[in-house]
Amino acid sequence: MIIGTAGHIDHGKTSLVRALTGVDTDRLKEEKARGISIELGYAYTPVSEDEVLGFVDVPGHERLVHTMVAGAGGIDYVLLVVAADDGVMPQTREHLAILELLNVRRGAVALSKIDRVSEARVSEVQAQVAALLKPTSLADAPLFPVIATDAENGGVATLRAHLQAAALAWPRRRADGFFRLAVDRVFTLPGRGTVATGTAHAGQVRIGDALAVMPSGVGARVRSIHAQNRETDVGRAGQRCALNLAGIDKAALARGDWLADPRALLPSTRIDVRLRRLAGAAALKKLSPLHVHLGTAHRIARVLLLEGDVLPPGSQARAQLIFETPICAAPGDLFIARDAQALHTIGGGVVLDPVAPARRRRAPTRLAYLDAIERLLDGGGIEALLRNSPQGLSLAELGRICGRAAEHIVMPEDARIIDAGGEQFAFLGSQWSAVLGRATEALREFHAQQPEEPGIDRGRLRRMTAPTIADSVWRAAVDELVHSRVLRRTGNWLHLPEHRVTLNGREVILAEKLATALAAGGFDPPWVRDLAAALRAPDDEVRLVLRKCMMQGAVYSVVRDLYYHRDSVRALAQVLKGLIHDRGAVQAAEYRDAIGLGRKRTVQILEFFDRVGYTRRIHEARVLRADSSWLDEG
Repeated sequence: MIIGTAGHIDHGKTSLVRALTGVDTDRLKEEKARGISIELGYAYTPVSEDEVLGFVDVPGHERLVHTMVAGAGGIDYVLLVVAADDGVMPQTREHLAILELLNVRRGAVALSKIDRVSEARVSEVQAQVAALLKPTSLADAPLFPVIATDAENGGVATLRAHLQAAALAWPRRRADGFFRLAVDRVFTLPGRGTVATGTAHAGQVRIGDALAVMPSGVGARVRSIHAQNRETDVGRAGQRCALNLAGIDKAALARGDWLADPRALLPSTRIDVRLRRLAGAAALKKLSPLHVHLGTAHRIARVLLLEGDVLPPGSQARAQLIFETPICAAPGDLFIARDAQALHTIGGGVVLDPVAPARRRRAPTRLAYLDAIERLLDGGGIEALLRNSPQGLSLAELGRICGRAAEHIVMPEDARIIDAGGEQFAFLGSQWSAVLGRATEALREFHAQQPEEPGIDRGRLRRMTAPTIADSVWRAAVDELVHSRVLRRTGNWLHLPEHRVTLNGREVILAEKLATALAAGGFDPPWVRDLAAALRAPDDEVRLVLRKCMMQGAVYSVVRDLYYHRDSVRALAQVLKGLIHDRGAVQAAEYRDAIGLGRKRTVQILEFFDRVGYTRRIHEARVLRADSSWLDEG
């Protein structure tokens, strides 16, 4: 168990920790000279052979609230210290508000300096504390009058016994998730190198594990571990850990970073949260700057409400925090928000989506997705999350949301796991069936509107059906449809099985002659009327046979009555691809010079490539479509 102190400056927090543990947590010269805590202090005391009680001693000065929050973010139990002479003071109230926002619900109160006041004053301050705690989760916290300078007879022994009993009864945190440690101190040890300390928020870490410093992404390997001030092979969630790291310099990490499983976090400048505003807090306007304390990080963000335009005091709503530089978090992480001058705590909240979008952030579908995340955080499972993800969720993303590897996530009974290009995606069965159904229906409509076309390119069908779905997932969908014979693939065309053509004996002979003539024509083949005249066949018969050949993928219609042999079209496409690769985009005149045709024919060919989904026109130039499979499968 980790206990954090809280309370106003000079109320005796550090003296009390020293009396309880024998450790002076003020380690800096300035702290000893001034007699006040400036930095976080740490102390440990054994409770049993297996259990060590850890203390995080926080400064009480109003200008050091950011340091207090960095220490309070990972504690289990609070020791609220109130001096009997001063009574409840401003930082007593602010620290208590912060603890409420950080969901610290268990603790005890130490009424210090009772030797300096009368019994009447002690009773008066006890009443103040009771009134202060009554509306909070600490309303039933026991109160211990103490004299910190008398560790034997000043009530300290009774408090120590209470804390030790609480530690022995404290349940261990689950350690089956991705490991995350919020770094609060970094230093070097001679002969050992870089050491980072902090509280492990989730998972467990072992010697030899590879971790990532986030948000920078720099890698490091764990050389040795101290957990709760004891050398060990394993550090777990809920413990104070010191990790000796190999392969990284001290300058590469600092307070505010995470040391985490490489799968756990992604950096982002936008985080969607549920924001709670304290009663009596300052006004919160659109894009108001806030000091945000998340984990051990302290950053400035601007806030955009996702629901309504005003957040009244004492209320809560979903919002987006926008940071200037990337930050990392996980769904369910708690944070504190202070005003623009960092003088007052105005609220806090919980992280929902740590990698939030910049657009359509207030769209109904987006808010429904955030509803699903909140349901997940409340223990409702991932079904709602998948239901609000019609394009599927990669198992990597799902793991980051749930904070654990996919094999430890309970999937709905009808979930489908789709293997797609080396990645796996999770769908509800109904959602996956809907993707397949939309593709089939879109192709049926295409055949009805374009009966003479042989089919449709995979990329174009994707744009018509599910333009935002991952390309690898779309390939898997098409492959499943083809494998189940719902669709057929002929060359580069996708079509329904019933959409096909056959040639009779006379047409086969004519088709061979037409293919020879078109191939001989290269980049400038004959028109239908010229082919009909050369082969002494009726124009309509030549058109019919060429349309059937086109549906079989042997020829292409660039414009009406002008057909190209498949090999010629592929050669034209390769020339265009090479030019775009070299120049980024190609003008019609540049392509004309490369293929040796006139401008009119060149434009017709370019418009054909636009039509089949191979290129996209941007102003007067062409670029390749990134999602087109037209040439690859042609």
